Formats: sequence, C-alpha cells, structure tokens
Amino acid sequence: MSVNRRQFIRNAAIAGAGSTVGMVAVRAGEDAIQPSPDAMGVLTDLTQCIGCRKCEWACNQEPSNDFRENKPMSAFEDQSVFQTHRRHSSDSLTVVNRFEGSDGKPVYVKSQCMHCVDPACLSACLVTAFKKEANGAVSYDSWRCMGCRYCLVACPFQVPSYEYLDPLTPRVRKCTLCFRERTSRGSVPACVEICPVQCMTYGKRSDLIRMARARIANYPDRYISHIYGEHEMGGTSWMYLSGEPFENLGFQTLPDEAPPRLVEGIQHSIFRYFISPILLFGLLSATMWNFKDAGSGGTSHE
Repeated sequence: MSVNRRQFIRNAAIAGAGSTVGMVAVRAGEDAIQPSPDAMGVLTDLTQCIGCRKCEWACNQEPSNDFRENKPMSAFEDQSVFQTHRRHSSDSLTVVNRFEGSDGKPVYVKSQCMHCVDPACLSACLVTAFKKEANGAVSYDSWRCMGCRYCLVACPFQVPSYEYLDPLTPRVRKCTLCFRERTSRGSVPACVEICPVQCMTYGKRSDLIRMARARIANYPDRYISHIYGEHEMGGTSWMYLSGEPFENLGFQTLPDEAPPRLVEGIQHSIFRYFISPILLFGLLSATMWNFKDAGSGGTSHE
C-alpha cells in the first residue's frame, strides 16, 4: 500500500511524539537537586500566629529590602485588610491573610517567597539575576535583571512581583530571606526576630523538619500530619505547620517534582539525539497540514 506525503508526515509526527514522551518519562525525576544539610530555613507554626502584622512592618523597615517608602507601624495596625485576600506586591514582600478555621476561629497565614531548594525563578532567568545562596536563600540582583519577567510566570507559588509603576529602574520584587544584611551574617530574618509569639523558627532546614515532626507526633490533635514545603516542588526553605488542611488556607496542592527538573527533562529528551528535533518538527508540520486540510475542506491535490 502506497503512503502519500501527508500520511508519511503524520506517521512521523506520531512516532516523534511517542519517542519524546517516552524519553521524558525516563528523564523526569532524575538529577533532582537535594537540599544542603547546612541550608537554613524558617518553620512557621500557623497555630500560633495572631495576625498582628508586625512581620509586615519589620519587612518594610529592613534596609536590605530597599523599599522606596518606609511606612510607620500604624500603617500595619489596620485589621480591615483581612476582609480581602492579599497577594505580594512590589511594596509588600510579605503579607498576612486571615482564614476561618473548621472551629470558626480565625487562622492567620503569613506568606512570602518560599526559597525553593531548586528555584524555578532561577532556572527561568536568562541573565542569572537570581542566585541560590549557600544558606538556602534565593537572592536577587537588580543590576543583572533585564526585566523579562519570566520569573513571574515560572514561580509555582506566584510570589515575585514587578515595579510596573517605575518607568526607569523597575525591579522584580520578592523576599530574599534578608540575605544581604542579616542571614548572610549569621542573624535571623527581620520578620522572625520581631514576631511577639515566636511562631517562626529560623535554623537549619534539617533541624526544622525534625522539630516539625516531633510537634506533630507529640500533639496529633493540634496539627495535621503534613509539613508544607518539605517536599512540595522539590522542597522549600520556608515551611509550615498547621492545624487545618493547607488547601483550606490558600496553599496550593503541588507535586513533589521541582519545575526545573521537569523542564530540563523535556529539553534533554528533545535534544539528546538529533532525530528528536526532526520528529518534533514533524509533529509541527502535521499540525500545519491538519489546519490546511480544515481550511480547504479536506480537499487533497496529491
């Protein structure tokens, strides 16, 4: 049986798709970056947070965050902000939101950059404006940044923001774990230091995980058996304990696979052998032919 050109392209496309998907399946999960045993992090116990917003004020006052406006403490005493869900912005690198618990009592959730073990923002950045520091912090260099904002799209936690209102020197904005002035010098992040109830603990990530597991074991009625950030997206340096299911508190349900590992797995699968790009282009050609068929009413001149 003869095979015309269109049939050949379609068959090649199917083979190419199968080949690529098969190799992606082999690559996915390989070469996962493991957290350093000396990496630092923060454990936030949401059962203790009182929603005072002092962490927001401390973040705003921290010199290393370089805010264009330092606001007075009174600006963070307004409790009406809890009526709506807030996200990070160029002038709010950490925010506290309020949710209703299963017992009807309020649960306060502080959010900021999660400082991923294998950061998607770093992998997406074309000019290495982001850096994974030895202590676990994900830092940012505005002088390197070219403003492409790929990091905003890449972040699975939807953390980075952009200074759209600054036409001359806009920056990507996110928490850097107070790296420049504090954690790089052995001190604790500003938000951790000011917390009046000490719901946040700064220390070695490995120690924080052991601490969290001990709390869950000792107080099973108080905590759900889940440390958010231990495994999500390859693991994060900022982790949480909660008495409520995390999905009820605005946390996303995410896989353990870090985004850069999945993306690089696809890239390696496509370009490991020269034949793969050819088959990929075959897939694209087949798609074009299908559109052509649809546009011409399926008429063939072959």
